[in-house]
Amino acid sequence: MIPRTYLTMTRKPVIDGVLETCLYTRDLETAKEFYGEILGLPLITEEPSRHIFFRCGQGMLLIFDPTRTTKTAGQVGGVPIPRHGTEGAGHICFRVDDEELLTWRERLESAGVEIEAVVDWPGGGRSIYVRDPAGNSIEFAPARIWHL
Repeated sequence: MIPRTYLTMTRKPVIDGVLETCLYTRDLETAKEFYGEILGLPLITEEPSRHIFFRCGQGMLLIFDPTRTTKTAGQVGGVPIPRHGTEGAGHICFRVDDEELLTWRERLESAGVEIEAVVDWPGGGRSIYVRDPAGNSIEFAPARIWHL
């Protein structure tokens, strides 16, 4: 439980955004092809059988193999990183410009990626959904679907 003193502070710290997003797969090589070649995200680093990390705009997309990360902690500078992982499909939404949504759809379809859904949001904006090779739900949408 969070101590009540944290909740009554006069100055609240600000969260500036999401720095990292994680997805999980047991097939990192196929994920590397999907995110690196089809989506064009730059690969920053990888550790075979453990993880691949991609730059994604101002943040990072981290893809881990849960077979390893749920059992063994990673290390950075000798400090253990807590174990983590999940079962089942995750979700990520990539922010794209309205004007590029059709181009993304064409690129994905030409790469053989099935479009799972196209949603026109009541407040404006459209998103498209696909699945990555691990079954994670991948969405492409403009920020305005959240009025940002």
